[in-house]
Amino acid sequence: MDHEHLHSVSVAGVVIDDQGRALLIQRRDNGHWEAPGGILERDEDIESGLIREVQEETGLEVEPVALTGVYKNMARGIVALVFRCRAVAGTLTETDETRAFRWVTAEEVRALASEAFAVRVLDAMSAHRAPVVRQHDGIHLLGVSQGTS
Repeated sequence: MDHEHLHSVSVAGVVIDDQGRALLIQRRDNGHWEAPGGILERDEDIESGLIREVQEETGLEVEPVALTGVYKNMARGIVALVFRCRAVAGTLTETDETRAFRWVTAEEVRALASEAFAVRVLDAMSAHRAPVVRQHDGIHLLGVSQGTS
């Protein structure tokens, strides 16, 4: 098999509260602020993987509301499916992967997260009618202006 052409698929859940704020986690491994999520396991469906990843990183059980974007990290070959979600049960709990949580506004997302990860949250917070498709290099968006829509 030609491993140079393989991709991995990840999922992330942008949990939105009743005030329209998004939940960000601070990762233990690199200190970055992001939406909770991770790599899908080979034998799991997309929705189950999303629910599992968010619960593992936050302690919250979520319900996916809508697919809001598809993002490709061109440098690493990772395709991420991002969903707007709502919490239905659980309590925020620090884990081996997560050291802090914050409910943030769109302006706070821009200040805390790198462009490539902030845009995922901002896209989920806005009312797009169809999911967006974007590429990035792990930090910055590619093929679009450097701002977010």
